[in-house]
Amino acid sequence: MRCIATGGIQMLLRIAALALLIGSAGAAETTAPRYALAPPGQGENGDWANLSRYREPNAQLKPVAARVVFMGDSITESWAHEPLFAENPNFVGRGLSGQTTLQMLVRFRADVIDLKPAVVHIMGGTNDLAGNNGPESDTEIEEAITSMVELALMNHIAVVLASIPPAADFQWHPGSKPLPRLLRLNAWLKSYASQVGVRYVDYWPVLAAGDGSMKASCSADGVHPNSACYAAIQPLTLAALTAALAGK
Repeated sequence: MRCIATGGIQMLLRIAALALLIGSAGAAETTAPRYALAPPGQGENGDWANLSRYREPNAQLKPVAARVVFMGDSITESWAHEPLFAENPNFVGRGLSGQTTLQMLVRFRADVIDLKPAVVHIMGGTNDLAGNNGPESDTEIEEAITSMVELALMNHIAVVLASIPPAADFQWHPGSKPLPRLLRLNAWLKSYASQVGVRYVDYWPVLAAGDGSMKASCSADGVHPNSACYAAIQPLTLAALTAALAGK
C-alpha cells in the first residue's frame, strides 16, 4: 500500500508540474510584447490602412479646380518631394510607404474622392509583389486596382494608371523574383486601361534595364527612383495627365 501511495503521489506531482509548464507557456503567449513599430504600410493602434496619416492635411486643403491626386506607395510618397509637385501646387501626393493596393483601396475615398480631384494618378503593386501583407494573387491585385478605377470614374474623376516600376528583387523581402509577375501585371494594366477608356502611362522605357531590373543609375536600392529619374519620367507624367484632363 505504501508503494502504491508513493507511486500515486509521484504521478500527481508529475501531472502538476506538467500543468504548471503548460500554464506558463500560455501566459507567456498572452503577454508577448507588442511590436515597437507598426507593420509596413500601417498606422498605429490597428489603423491597417493608415487612414490617420493624411487626415489633417486633407482637412486643410482648399478647393482647386484642376487638382491631381497621386495615389501610391513609397515611390509616390517620395515623388511628392520632387520639383514636379513644387512646380504644380494643384498636385497632391498621397503615397504611403509599404502599402499594398488593398490598403490604397481602403483609403481611396478619404485620400482621393473626398479631395474632389479632376484626375487621379494610380501607381501600386510593388508591395503586393513583395508580400508586405502576405501572399496575394495577381487577380487580387487586379481587383483592388479595378475597384479604385471604378470608384474614381463613378465620381467623375479621370484616371491615369501607371505601370508598376521595374524591380529585380526587394531588399526587404529577398528572393521574391517578381519580374514574371511584373510583366504580366503591367500587360494587364495596359489592356485594362484601354478597355475602360482611361490613360495608361508606361515608365519602363525610362526606368528599366534590359533585364527588367531598375537601372542602376536610377536607384540605390533597385526599387525607389532617385531625383534624376523622377525628373526623367516627368514628361511622360505630364503628357498623360494633360491627355486625361482634355478627355474628361
